[in-house]
Amino acid sequence: MRILGLTKTTLLDYPGRVAAAVFVGSCNFRCPFCHNGNLVLHSESFPEITQEELFSFLEKRRGILSGVCITGGEPTLYDDLPELIQKIRSLGYAVKLDTNGYRPQVLSSLLERNLLNYVAMDIKSDREHYADTAGLENLDFSRIEESVNILKTCSIPYEFRTTVVKGLHTSCIFENIGKWLMGDSHYFLQSYQESDAVICKRFSSFSKEELEQFCSLVKCRVPNTFLRGVE
Repeated sequence: MRILGLTKTTLLDYPGRVAAAVFVGSCNFRCPFCHNGNLVLHSESFPEITQEELFSFLEKRRGILSGVCITGGEPTLYDDLPELIQKIRSLGYAVKLDTNGYRPQVLSSLLERNLLNYVAMDIKSDREHYADTAGLENLDFSRIEESVNILKTCSIPYEFRTTVVKGLHTSCIFENIGKWLMGDSHYFLQSYQESDAVICKRFSSFSKEELEQFCSLVKCRVPNTFLRGVE
């Protein structure tokens, strides 16, 4: 596993916990609005953090931190992900996985082995627009649906989340997402943020009022729908 970044303390990445965030390189999507574009497209240019360095840090922070978020990039691309999680949990940390849901068999295996404490899965768009938003021409949407269903029936806390991007999302799309995710799922809408690392720099963000309108469209079918990080 190529660990390319470490946020040593975060109150945002793991709900309810003071955590560290571990960033891995590479992804099987090419979302044009991705704010970690360098990790996706140019991972070879990043200095690698060894597992020895990571676990030395985690050992020292025991009792201060209570969780570790594994994010990216796409962590499920790595065959040694289970071993990394086992080592982290052996130190007493809870583990949250961020994933795009495109490898449902990996997600299912991790859950069956009781390796995860929390999962956040990105929902890029509705069925019709998913491939364009994920930047993957021949996307197999059934994989996304399978991961959604896996989480809806799992026994640990989870959430779905969408980065809302002007130029990619519309009211109709959120109406469709609401029909798709209908039920008690926790679903968060977060605003697109411009950065130098964005893969495609032609997008912009919606206003808070527009985001609230999208939120209300989903909320009638997914009551636990909220805005996140929107002032």
